[in-house]
Amino acid sequence: VQLRESGGGLVQPGGSLRLSCAASGSIFRINVMGWYRQAPGKQRELVATITSGGSTNYAYSVKGRFTISRDGAKNAVYLQMNSLKPEDTAIYYCNADVQTWAMSHTADYWGQGTQVTVTS
Repeated sequence: VQLRESGGGLVQPGGSLRLSCAASGSIFRINVMGWYRQAPGKQRELVATITSGGSTNYAYSVKGRFTISRDGAKNAVYLQMNSLKPEDTAIYYCNADVQTWAMSHTADYWGQGTQVTVTS
């Protein structure tokens, strides 16, 4: 299973970016998908998650500014980021809890990360 992110970049404070992540491979089902981020010198932290049923969870710091969504048919998850702040600068990682056709249980998979830089 591979997770491939796209959509990162450089943006000014107050701007917007949309991150995308598509999972590929021998996927039977995906439970939770989510986004995490890691800023320099800090631990990786949860940004937002979404279940297969559409229930969402957000870090307090991004509530009201970020929106997570997913497309089950495409095994994809998205993160719309609005009103970006310099403190949102980090590498953003896609995460998915995936059961493959060869497995009887789910396993955690990560993307390679995409850089988001918010600066004037």
